[in-house]
Order: sequence, then C-alpha cells, then structure tokens
Amino acid sequence: MLIPGVEIPHLCAQCDDAPCVPSCPVNALSITKETGAIGVDEDACISCGQCITACPGQIPFLHPDHKKAVICNLCDGDPACAKVCQEGRYNALWTVNKTPSPSYKLYAKLPEIPTREIAERLFGEKAKELL
Repeated sequence: MLIPGVEIPHLCAQCDDAPCVPSCPVNALSITKETGAIGVDEDACISCGQCITACPGQIPFLHPDHKKAVICNLCDGDPACAKVCQEGRYNALWTVNKTPSPSYKLYAKLPEIPTREIAERLFGEKAKELL
C-alpha cells in the first residue's frame, strides 16, 4: 500500500502479447490454451525475475517461500478474486469474455500510476505530500 487508505489491487492484465512469456530464459512460462492465462512451471523456473522486468506492470513476483515466479493463472478459468469481490459487493472485479476487447495492456501499469491517480482524486493537492 503506497498510501495508507488508498489500496489499489495490482493484478495481471493478461496481456494479449504476454511479454513475460518470451522473456523467460528457460521456457518456464506458457499461455494456457483453456483460459489464456499465464502458467508457471515451478520445476523449470530458475527465479531469475526476467518475467517481472518484462511485464509492463511488473506484476509477477517471486514467492517469499519457494522463490518461484507467481503470475495469475485465473484459477483455471474461475478466478477466486472475482468471486470474493462480488460476494463482498465491492463489484470491482468481474470475469468477462476476453474477445472482442481493447488491448489488455492498457491495464498493465506500475502500481504507482493508478495509486497516484486515485489519491489525487481523493486528496487533491495534498496527494503530492502523501506520495
């Protein structure tokens, strides 16, 4: 949380061109045919972090325990985060049909960008002090 009280989910945008996949030097990442999500072969992953660097939002991360890349796999087509969001009536996350769509890369942003935008809307000029 970059600014207390302004928590912005930082989620995989499932980019159409998935720049994280070709960045992996050991081919540990692949696009799952059934869901279109990025799959991580933990046995092949060497924890180099190149997928993080290649991602426009730097969304993948290395798991704190096993140090392997973690990327949203859409829970095999039934994302738990969207379910919980709907059950809690936050209505911020939805499961939608991916086609036709704009480029999903539009949503792949560093967390600082949407946090700054929301903070400026909430706090006006004071947001600059908080960042």
